[in-house]
Amino acid sequence: MLCLIAGLVAGRAWAQPDQPQAPGVILSEARTETIADRVEALGTLRANESVTITATVTETLSAIHFDDGQRVAAGDILVEMTSREQHARLEEAQARLAEAEQQYERVKSLEASGSASASLLDERRRDLRAARATLAAIESQLADRLIKAPFDGVVGLRDISLGALVEPGDVITTLDEDRVMKLDFPVPSLFLPSLVPGLAIEAQASALGGRTFAGEVASVSSRVDPVTRSVQVRALIDNPERLLRPGLLMRVELLRDPREAVMVPEAAILQRGREQTLLVVEEDAEGRMMARRRSVRVGLRRPGEVEIVAGLSPGERVITHGADKARADQPVRVRAIDDGSRPLSELIAQPAEANGQDTERMP
Repeated sequence: MLCLIAGLVAGRAWAQPDQPQAPGVILSEARTETIADRVEALGTLRANESVTITATVTETLSAIHFDDGQRVAAGDILVEMTSREQHARLEEAQARLAEAEQQYERVKSLEASGSASASLLDERRRDLRAARATLAAIESQLADRLIKAPFDGVVGLRDISLGALVEPGDVITTLDEDRVMKLDFPVPSLFLPSLVPGLAIEAQASALGGRTFAGEVASVSSRVDPVTRSVQVRALIDNPERLLRPGLLMRVELLRDPREAVMVPEAAILQRGREQTLLVVEEDAEGRMMARRRSVRVGLRRPGEVEIVAGLSPGERVITHGADKARADQPVRVRAIDDGSRPLSELIAQPAEANGQDTERMP
C-alpha cells in the first residue's frame, strides 16, 4: 500500500507542468542629452553689409579695375572717370595756395616789425583760407571720379563698359560683405518672451543639399506685425566657406529653451488611458531582474525618442522590446542592452547568452 501511494504522488509530481520561463526583454538606458524646443520658420539671407555701387557725377568711364565676382578690400579703386579738367584745376589751385601762403608769411613778418597794418594781414589770411577751401573743393571733385570699395567684400556682375557715360544713380555693380550673413525670419509673437539675443538656430537650404548651418539670434524687431501677429527675428551665420549668398531661402529651426533632459526610446512608453507609463527593470534582493511599472510625465518628442520630464532618473534601464509579454512585479530575462550601435532585428535574433549576459541578472 505504501508503495502504491508513493507511486501516485510521484506520478502527480511528474504530471505537473514546468514553471513558465521569464519573458526575454531588450533594455535601453535612460540618458541625459541637451535638447531644445524647435520652432520652424522660413527666412531670407542677406549680406552682413551690402551696397549698390553707383556714380555720383555725370562723366565717362576711363578705367575699370574689377571683374565679375572679384573679391576686393576696403579702399580699392573700382572705377575711374575722366578727370582731365579737374586735374588741371587742381594744379591751378595748388599754385594759388602756394602764392597765398607766401603773401601771408611776408605780410605777417612786416606786421610784426610795424611796416604793415593789421588789416592787411587779415586780408592775406582770408586769401589763404579761400585758397585752401578752393583746393579742398577740387580734391573732392576728383575723389567723386574715383569710385572705391567702402568695405571688404565680393563684387557682383559688372553692368557698365569702358567709355560709357554714367549719371548719378546708374548702377555700376554691387558689393556684398559675405563673411557673416544675416538671416531674417518671422516668428509667431506667442514665442516673444523667449526670443533673446544669443539663442541658437539651425538653418538649411535646399539649394545647398540640405546642409545645416548653425547661427544665433542677433536681434529681434521692436514691432509685431498686426496682420500676421509675428515678429521679425534676425540671426547671424558665419560663412567662412562663402557658400551662403544673399537672397537664398532657408528653412530655420529656432532652438528655444535649451536644457539637459532625460531621454528614452519612444518604444518604451506605454499608454494607459491618459496615463503614460514604462517598465523599469531592477534587481531584487534575490538577484532576479524584476519589471516595475513607473508612471512618467512626457515632454518633447523627437523621431524615435521622447523626453521624460518626471518619474525617471538617468541611468535607469527601461524595457523597449518585450514589454507586451512582461508583467509588473514579475521577473524578466535580459536579452540585450540596446545602445543604438546595432539594429533592433539583430538584438532580437540574438540569444541572451551571446552577449555574455546572465539570463536572470542585469549586466
